[in-house]
Amino acid sequence: MGAPGPQELIIVLFIVILLFGAKKLPELAKGLGKGIREFKSASSGEYDDEDEDNKVKKVKKVKKQDDE
Repeated sequence: MGAPGPQELIIVLFIVILLFGAKKLPELAKGLGKGIREFKSASSGEYDDEDEDNKVKKVKKVKKQDDE
């Protein structure tokens, strides 16, 4: 069994569009890409918890300002 050919890929893409809708695909692709990047950085040991903590603090600060 070899790699899927162009016809199979087109059929799979068509089914995905039917299931999720065309508007949802960029959001799904973005999430998938982010997940892959996080997995690669975590598996290579480059992931830094401190960076994630700083991002959370910034988001909380922005939300707090929006509430005011």
